[in-house]
Amino acid sequence: MNCVVIDDDKLSRKVVESYIERTDFLTLGASYPSAIDAINNIKKNEPVDLIFLDIEMPEMSGMEFLNSLSTTPQIIIISSKEQYALEAFEYDVTDYLLKPISYSRFFKAVSKANKRYKNSEGFVQDKSEIFIKSNSSLVRLNYHDILWIEALENYVVVNTYQEKYTIHFTMKAIEEKMPSARFSRIHRSYIVNLSKIELIEDNSVVIDTEAGSKSIPIGKSYRDKLMGDINLMTR
Repeated sequence: MNCVVIDDDKLSRKVVESYIERTDFLTLGASYPSAIDAINNIKKNEPVDLIFLDIEMPEMSGMEFLNSLSTTPQIIIISSKEQYALEAFEYDVTDYLLKPISYSRFFKAVSKANKRYKNSEGFVQDKSEIFIKSNSSLVRLNYHDILWIEALENYVVVNTYQEKYTIHFTMKAIEEKMPSARFSRIHRSYIVNLSKIELIEDNSVVIDTEAGSKSIPIGKSYRDKLMGDINLMTR
């Protein structure tokens, strides 16, 4: 996994860098003293699989950095304070480490990240289709056949006309895998195929299925994005 460290505390950065070097499945891509430096440079470098991120930094905080990202790799928060933990996990961070960090605690966190990373390798993507790992097989699904995707605890359910596929994936991770021109996240628990929306009424969208109409709620914080994703004509 290609890693980036973002922390204004030089000593803390050095500790994390040394831990990364000691871990076989991690590679240090870059280390930045500020979130602004990271934003200006990450896109120029290789893809990032995992970011070790401090919260309290001058000019731009860790949370502001997360909000600035259009797609988010796995994040492990490294902070000297517990008070940001609840907000951090709303971003689906992989783990939250309190300074000072022991290597054993570090290794537990990155092992969790590595497990997520390996799981994502079973999700193969093409321009018009995906392959979803189902039991010991890879099932080919055309984007057109997917109606909606729904969160189910630590899994997601991919709903098609004929079948439902339950896979070990987070909503955030699968959202990043799906083409944004075709799919929109309209709720913390739902991603819909835009071409399958028959009706938008009040705070829900309606999708036709073989079993009848399916009403899916629109989260307040997602409504504006949905309106921007559809081809909307108003007068």
